[in-house]
Amino acid sequence: MTSFPRTVISLACLSLGLLGAGLAAADSYPTKPITLVVPYSAGGPTDVVARTLAAAMGRTLGQTVIVENKLGAGGTIAAAHTARAKPDGYTFLIHHNGMATAPALYRKLNYKPLADFDYVSQVIDVPMTVVGRKDLPAKDFRELQAYAKAQGNKLNLAHAGLGAVSHLCGMLLTQAMGVDLTSVPFQGTGPAMNALLGGQVDLLCDQTTSTTPFIKANSVKLYGVTTASRLKSLPATPTLAEQGLAGFQLVVWHGIYAPKNTPKEAIDRFGTALRTALKDPEVAKRMADLGAIIPADDKLSPQGLQTWLEQETQRYAPVIKAAGQFAD
Repeated sequence: MTSFPRTVISLACLSLGLLGAGLAAADSYPTKPITLVVPYSAGGPTDVVARTLAAAMGRTLGQTVIVENKLGAGGTIAAAHTARAKPDGYTFLIHHNGMATAPALYRKLNYKPLADFDYVSQVIDVPMTVVGRKDLPAKDFRELQAYAKAQGNKLNLAHAGLGAVSHLCGMLLTQAMGVDLTSVPFQGTGPAMNALLGGQVDLLCDQTTSTTPFIKANSVKLYGVTTASRLKSLPATPTLAEQGLAGFQLVVWHGIYAPKNTPKEAIDRFGTALRTALKDPEVAKRMADLGAIIPADDKLSPQGLQTWLEQETQRYAPVIKAAGQFAD
C-alpha cells in the first residue's frame, strides 16, 4: 500500500478546505446590505428607477439594497467613487448615457468608463419628452420651431446640469432644430422642472419618468417624444421625427456597473436579481406607467452592456465636439 507524506495530505486537505470555503462564500452571498450608487438627486428619473428596482431585488437577494445618492459633476463623482470602491460585491453603480458622454465631455476625468468597471447589465430604457411652460404660445412642435427661430436666442432651455441627459438632449435638439436656444443649467432635474412650472424657463427635454406626472396633470405643454415610434403611455403624442426632425431619436439607457475585479459570483447573483426584478409584475407596471421600456434579453447581460457602452461612446463623441461644450 502506497503511503503519502503527512505534508502532502495536509496540503491537499487545506486546498479542499479553501475550495469549500470559497464555494460556501459564493453560495451565501450576500451576507450584508448592498449599496447601489445613484449619481443624481433623490426623486430624479434615475433615482426613481433605482429605488423601484432596489426594493424588488432586495427580496430576491435576501438583503437590503441601499440606494445612495452621490451627486455632482454630471455623475462623474459617483462613477469615480464606485471605481475606487472595494471590489467585494457590495457596491454597484447605476448610471445612464452619462457613462458614454463623459470621456468627450470632461477634459479631466479621473476614471476610465470602459476600463475601470465590471459590467452587470443594462437596466431600463427611458424615452424623453420635450415640454414647455404652460403659457408658451406655440401649440405644437412645428410652431415651436418657427417660434424659436423668430425669437433668436431669447428662448431658453433648462437642463439638469452639465453631463445630464437633459443637457445632452438639449445639445442634440438645438443642432437638429437649427436654432440658438439659451442653455440654462440647474442642480438636478427637480429644480429644472420647478423653474419650468414657475415659468422662469421656456423648455425642458427630460425623461418620461420625470415628466409624465406633470404631463398627465396638464401642468406643462407637451411638444413631442424622442423615440422612433409613439409611446404606449402617451399614444396621442407624435414623435419629433413625425413633426419634421427626421431621424431624431434619443432614449435614455441605464446600466449597472461594479468596481473592476468584483467576484464573478457576485456579479452573476446581482444580475440574476435584477432580471428577476424586471419580470416582477409590479415593477413592470410601474415602469410602463412611466413610459420606461425593458430592453431585449440580449442586452440584459454583462456583454450586452459592454458592447452598448462602447457603441454609445463612439456615437456621442462627435456630437459633443461639434457643440463645443466641455468641462474641466
